[in-house]
Amino acid sequence: MSSPLPLKNATLHDVAREAGVSLITASRALSNPALVSDKTIARVQNAVAATGYIPNLLAGGLKSRRSLTVAGLVPTISVPQFLPTVRALTETLDAAGYQLILGQSGYDHSREEKLLNTMLSRRPDGIVVTGLVHSPAAREQLRRQGIPVVETWDLSDRPVDMMVGISHVKVGGAIAGFFLGRGWQRMGVATGDDHRAMMRYEGFVATLGRDVPTAFVPAPTSLERGRRALGELLEKDPHIEAIYCSSDGFAHGVMIEARARGLRIPQDLVVCGFGDADFSAHIDPSLTTAHVNGAEIGRLAAQMIIDRCQGRPIAQSHVDVGFRIIERQSTAVAA
Repeated sequence: MSSPLPLKNATLHDVAREAGVSLITASRALSNPALVSDKTIARVQNAVAATGYIPNLLAGGLKSRRSLTVAGLVPTISVPQFLPTVRALTETLDAAGYQLILGQSGYDHSREEKLLNTMLSRRPDGIVVTGLVHSPAAREQLRRQGIPVVETWDLSDRPVDMMVGISHVKVGGAIAGFFLGRGWQRMGVATGDDHRAMMRYEGFVATLGRDVPTAFVPAPTSLERGRRALGELLEKDPHIEAIYCSSDGFAHGVMIEARARGLRIPQDLVVCGFGDADFSAHIDPSLTTAHVNGAEIGRLAAQMIIDRCQGRPIAQSHVDVGFRIIERQSTAVAA
């Protein structure tokens, strides 16, 4: 029995014929709709649906030198604090006709360099990186490509190109100041070992002016690792009063382990996280945390890419979106 012949893909000529317009009008309706009437756009879109036409973006990109794609790199998609950024990136780019291609570096600098090279081979119109690009070779490669690059969720005086983020040193310092203002002296830190978490740890310790018991775990942090981290901190100081955790999920694990050990939060132990994850306001007790507007980071980063690609000036290429500490039940009792 012979195999069926493959179906012929619809072409732009088929769309134009179905819509009853010229080939150039059909092309303009799909690629530059501002040049044609709404009625014509509707006819062409109906013809696209009827024929099953899918534009060949690769062929179009070769002609225009635009791929209409933007590469986004995140350490891992499972970290709750990055989800609003990815969502805002996707929506803002989509509204301008660009699609986001996402890759995970896994907190591994060598993997980040390979992933960037793979992304660049696809000729994206821009790149958005969560955090800083640490590899000198990758930084030089990005500059050589001449496409817009936005580093996010961090700040540096040596950006590759553009930047939208926060000072993690200031976050750590602010949380330490919050603890000191409440009178807690026996403090501890549970932190991941990634760059941003370590910057917050350094800010925390610098504000205190002394070292504190610390549990370091490999990034990404998790609820399970938070439970183990509390055990480690209690071995170092059985009478610890306040713990700062480098993520909300990590802090949730600390709180669960505290309850399992008969410790009341906040009466016996206060806990503060980072990231203001969706669940943080709804667990019992609710979690005090440092809030960062991740959606605004994504929106601004996407708009920078779009403006640069479309030849518009960038009003501000380095943006600090700031942060705020949201106090909830997990720190509601004064020392």
